[in-house]
Amino acid sequence: MNTHTTSRQEIENLRELVNRDLKDAEIDGLSDDRRFATAYNAVLQLSKMAIACSGYRVSSNKVGHHRTTFEAVKNAIGSVDVRNLSDYFETCRRKRNLIDYDATEVASETEANELVKKGREFQIIIEDWISDNYPAYK
Repeated sequence: MNTHTTSRQEIENLRELVNRDLKDAEIDGLSDDRRFATAYNAVLQLSKMAIACSGYRVSSNKVGHHRTTFEAVKNAIGSVDVRNLSDYFETCRRKRNLIDYDATEVASETEANELVKKGREFQIIIEDWISDNYPAYK
């Protein structure tokens, strides 16, 4: 991880990605794999928002940067809810890798729905945390 000074524009850009991906992950007719991978991207971007607000950035050109991002968000926020969700997202990371690189029909409808639901929960936690701790980026 590197130190980083974020901006309102950077946080807003990430927020727009999150909103798009969570909305897209709910599209009827989209494969469960794609819904899962799209919801996964949303939670990754939410994690990046919290890390950026905390003054850091995970280098995306290094192997394992998704895993590092989920570890870093636990340190940035430190709540039990975030630790539990981050651990869940780490298990989703492995499945998302299969979806994007190796296989089809990896995620079930139930798994995709669960990740979208947990993504929405995580969005509320992150946005509330930003409002409470970094209101300039609200």
